[in-house]
Amino acid sequence: MNLSLVDPFVLAQDCPEVITGRLRSGHSTSIRFSHRGDLLASGRHDGIVVIFDIETNGVARKLRGHTRQIQSLSWSTNDRYLLSAGQDWKAVLWDLQDGSRLRTVRFESAIFIAEIHPKNHNLFVAALYEDQPVLVDISEPIPVKHSLSSAPRRLQSERDNATEKQAAQDAKQTTTVTVFTPSGEHILAGTNKGWLNIISAKTHQILYSLRLTNNIIVFVRLTLSGRDVVINSSDRIVRTIHLPELTDPKLDFDTLQLEVEHKFQDLVQRLSWNHVSFSPSGEYVTASTWMNHHIYVWERGQGSLVKILEGTKEELSAVEWHPFRPFVAAVGVDSGRIWLWSILQPQRWSALAPDFVEVEENHEYIEHEDEFDIQPLEEIHKRRLDQEDEEVDVLTIEPQKTPMTFEADDLGFRMPVLLDIEASDSEDEVVAIGAGQFRRKSPGTGREWMNDDEGAEVASNGTSATQNGTKRRRAG
Repeated sequence: MNLSLVDPFVLAQDCPEVITGRLRSGHSTSIRFSHRGDLLASGRHDGIVVIFDIETNGVARKLRGHTRQIQSLSWSTNDRYLLSAGQDWKAVLWDLQDGSRLRTVRFESAIFIAEIHPKNHNLFVAALYEDQPVLVDISEPIPVKHSLSSAPRRLQSERDNATEKQAAQDAKQTTTVTVFTPSGEHILAGTNKGWLNIISAKTHQILYSLRLTNNIIVFVRLTLSGRDVVINSSDRIVRTIHLPELTDPKLDFDTLQLEVEHKFQDLVQRLSWNHVSFSPSGEYVTASTWMNHHIYVWERGQGSLVKILEGTKEELSAVEWHPFRPFVAAVGVDSGRIWLWSILQPQRWSALAPDFVEVEENHEYIEHEDEFDIQPLEEIHKRRLDQEDEEVDVLTIEPQKTPMTFEADDLGFRMPVLLDIEASDSEDEVVAIGAGQFRRKSPGTGREWMNDDEGAEVASNGTSATQNGTKRRRAG
């Protein structure tokens, strides 16, 4: 019924316009929409993962398993499993059926990003700090790690003429970002020397390499179809590349030549980009800016800037586009809030009554002679009884139309709803005391850990009876 109240011209828009809301539960550092778009995962500064329900903007679940900041989040295709990677050098696979930890994998260095396999939740790829990327199989109790190379694949003629200096530079390269293609057969990896490598997930060999820049590749994101890729690098240029069908058996990687489709940059202010994302159809590219509170939206057809999303007064880090709606979420660096941009949808009340007409201005109306005649009570009573017999279904949730196709067993899972979320944070209960630092107004029930000593007495004036680590007796 809600969709019938919205102007169809508004529903046809595919680019957000204004801020329509905000979310906050702790200090968020990374976000990721589920594939259905009904949930938003948020990784916090304290290592807790929060799942928001998009329809109600409420906290649906909290996952505790990390001790430091969350670096990246990745959903499985059926949205049942969530992979989180943190600065505590470990990645955790969560089962959202009961919120349990299925696997915890520890690494020897910090994790840049970890992406789950689109068809096998027991397989993921991770880019490590100053180390080679790894493909991890966690189907067994002991995880199996396959190291991948970061050195670019060169032609035979280049290898024959390569110098020792060039070989040493290739050996020192490290991968900064990794992502699976939708088929799961290939991995796209960006290096700290500006190379984009296409790696086979089966043989672990580099099939193709392309030099994009001399700077670090910061982030890589694919469209839902996997045919387009957007690349953010530290040279302040956002690039888009159109990919061929990598699973085509006729594709020859030796003769493959990829070219940059568009280069998006700010030539006036020379802005750096924090995070990039695609729209659901791939027609738009969004990017958050460094030391700026705007989100830039480019249109790929003409390669031009079409909109700048404003409304916040803080720098934005991670930005994500909803899987199938004109809906953008971004994380504020200072406050840790999640800002939401969408389209204002004026309600069209004429949809509820076919004979009701909305007019923009007054106009003269001549009523019919019998238009306001009193109707017989029997007819009015009969009409009311007929309306009472109508059954209104308020329990069935209609499936949302998504551009993705799910398998039959994937459609059956929906995360169970918890009515009581432990330690749920409210915007009204938290007070900002500094950049990225917050405290509660009152500990509340079950929050005795926030006092200096467990079970500390509280004086009549509301202050704790424990001061300077010693208990003070009440007077009288």
